[in-house]
Order: sequence, then structure tokens, then C-alpha cells
Amino acid sequence: MTRRLVVDSRAPDPRSIGIAADVLRHGGVVAYPTDTLYGLAVDPRNEKAVARLFAVKGRDATSAVALIAADAEQATQAGPFGEPERRLASLFWPGPLTIVVPASPVMSGSLARTHGTLGVRVPSHEVARALARAFGGCITATSANLSGHPPCSTGDEVAAALDGRIDLVLDGGPVPGDAPSTLVQIVDGAPRLLRAGAVAWDRVLESLK
Repeated sequence: MTRRLVVDSRAPDPRSIGIAADVLRHGGVVAYPTDTLYGLAVDPRNEKAVARLFAVKGRDATSAVALIAADAEQATQAGPFGEPERRLASLFWPGPLTIVVPASPVMSGSLARTHGTLGVRVPSHEVARALARAFGGCITATSANLSGHPPCSTGDEVAAALDGRIDLVLDGGPVPGDAPSTLVQIVDGAPRLLRAGAVAWDRVLESLK
């Protein structure tokens, strides 16, 4: 049975967050709440942990997996940020905008196998940011569900869907469960919409004028 720790979504207990971060350091898989859905965290630099993540979800190993960071500085671990990326980060983070950048070589090659890029964002959820901060680096942010099944918006849903398959659930209560983050990449100096989401595309375009 998967262990579950209940945390305050606005002021998570540092001890519980520290336990979860330690699970990640040892190659484990942790479910946690974000400002959109519950996500699954592993250490993105650990090839074995990333392979386990794909196995837990039953997901094609060529599928993209985005990252979450505690702040904009930590987000640059995912890859290099140019001036447009830094501007988007300053205007939309914390929030549901994922910025795609060339993948850093320190990250698992399995995460960037198809295009050589990684998406990263800073969420507006205290638990998610606290976990990345305590871990000391970016964490994965793929949705907490089996591939092809509905995503989870409560700790109960995560426990029912993934019990025994992951190591820990940080239960911060229900999350909005609305649209996913908007996915944007700067290509030849211009923004490209890779996935429509919670941040309207016209807002992104306007911000870069």
C-alpha cells in the first residue's frame, strides 16, 4: 500500500516535504499536487528513476515529460533560457505556462529523446514548489495517472489509480483539474504554440511585443 502524507496546500509541513524529497533522492516516485492536476515526481537526472516513471504510467518512452521548478533560477537547470524565455518566465510564473528549451545534458536523455528539448515551469502551488525546493532541483511533472486514463485531481483519486505502484502521495487536497499548462517554445526568435492550455495564446503573444 502506498504511503500517504496529508499536507496543507498553502503551508506544507517541512518535515513531510523533506520525507518526499528524500524518496526522490533514492530513486522513488512521489505524487504531488500542482495548480492544474496531480503530478508524478522523480529525479529527472536519474535514468533508472525516469525509466520507472514510464513503467508506472505504462507510457511510451518517447512521450514528452515536463519538469517543475521552485523558481525561475532553478528552472534554468532544464536548459538554457534566452531573453524571450526569461521574459515569459517573469510575466507568467508562478503559473500554468510551460516553456520549452533545449535540454540540459545533465538531465536524463530519456526525457528529451524525441526532440532534444524539455518543458519547464514554476507552478502557483506551494506544495509543488516546496518539493522542488527541498529536493534541490527540478522534478518531473507528468500527470499522476495510468497512460490513457483520466488525470487525477485529488489524493484519493491518485491512491486509487496508482496504489502500490508509487512510493508516496503528498495529499494537498483537491486541485482545480482544469486545463493543462500552455506549452510554448521560442523558435528562431518567435513564439510557437505547442499545446493550448490555461494561459491564453494571445496573452503570450502580447507579452513578447
